[in-house]
Amino acid sequence: MNRNTSSVCALIVVAALSGACANTVRGVKQDTEKVAEKTAAATNTVDVKSALIADGRVDASNINVDTNSQTKTVVLKGTVPTAQQKTTAEAVAKDKAEGYTIVNQLAVAPAK
Repeated sequence: MNRNTSSVCALIVVAALSGACANTVRGVKQDTEKVAEKTAAATNTVDVKSALIADGRVDASNINVDTNSQTKTVVLKGTVPTAQQKTTAEAVAKDKAEGYTIVNQLAVAPAK
């Protein structure tokens, strides 16, 4: 009887450890996917901001770019001197962040 009980206990321990390993692998995979998403978002943010800075038609000095990879959204915040620059900034962002929705929250505040 003791031998059977020991065997059953050993099987339970092995099964529990196998399940724990599977959960660990899933957790690592999910963590890796989250890191990849955040990296992609950061890359999009840098790409959009760099393109805005490089574009001579837009004064990007007061533009903040935020990217959310989960919602596939790029948000432009801040100010530009003209309505044309606001429109151009949105077009540049759309060009650089393919597959993302652009939310243009830029305010027009003429230079003083």
